[in-house]
Amino acid sequence: MSRTGFVYDDIFMKHEVLPGHPERPERLAAILQMLDETGLANELQPIAPREATLEDLTRIHEPHYVDFVRQAVESGQRVLDMGDTCVGPHSYPAALMAAGAVLAAIDAVVAGEVRNAFCAVRPPGHHAEAAQAMGFCLFNNIAIAARYAQDEKKLKKVLIVDWDVHHGNGTQHAFDDDDTVLYVSTHQSPHYPGTGRADETGHGPGEGFTLNIPMRAGSGDAEFLRAYNEVLVPRADEFKPDLVLVSAGFDAHDRDPLSGLELTSGCFGELTRITKEIADRHAAGRLVSSLEGGYDLHALAESVHAHLRALLAE
Repeated sequence: MSRTGFVYDDIFMKHEVLPGHPERPERLAAILQMLDETGLANELQPIAPREATLEDLTRIHEPHYVDFVRQAVESGQRVLDMGDTCVGPHSYPAALMAAGAVLAAIDAVVAGEVRNAFCAVRPPGHHAEAAQAMGFCLFNNIAIAARYAQDEKKLKKVLIVDWDVHHGNGTQHAFDDDDTVLYVSTHQSPHYPGTGRADETGHGPGEGFTLNIPMRAGSGDAEFLRAYNEVLVPRADEFKPDLVLVSAGFDAHDRDPLSGLELTSGCFGELTRITKEIADRHAAGRLVSSLEGGYDLHALAESVHAHLRALLAE
């Protein structure tokens, strides 16, 4: 049995977007082709996803918002709250399965069936707010997973590492006042969605449990590795998480059309290695990552390959 799980379902390909939209099904096709061509698929443990339930979703989202997404899809609507967030006839079940995929990965990791796991899902999630779709995201997959791990698996402290080029506003806001979830984000700034300043550190009991590390356009491997080693690692070691979740966006790549950052594919392997070592030290290796951005198909496939290789490493 592989030490690394891989969660995927064909329903993710059926989440339709408008012509020319960057968050397209070909992204997953590129990842699957890479897994096949490199033989990496044979080294991973397949994990079947499940649909997230209403109880799962409403740990983060307002019930009326979940119903709004369902009704919008069923009525044939093509765009939700924000003009960049498209839906098609299969988007609601795809979104349920995307959120549930991360929960299935947590189940497998906690049961010891795998040590860690990567979820190749669409639609992504970290921009989704409690009652608003935005930034290509319908439901906040990682935030839902964090609460599920706490409520159902009794993993008290969760570290969320977000290396997408865009700040995960929805994830930050979900845990603003919570000292049991440490949210750490490296992201381009200024950039969409305009949140993620260094002085956004949380509120009330959650003060100090949001750690934003804004990166100026042009920042590359050296700047990111320095931030991870000198900022993330000490704070995570102080926090001592029981589970590590990763919003694994690969759009900080130097070839990505939505990025002004300059990471190489190999750097994502190094970021994974550093994050995995945190999980090994404090969380018995429990780490689950979920796909967020990444819009150059070749760069995305290369970066996911580096990510998975680092997860598989002893």
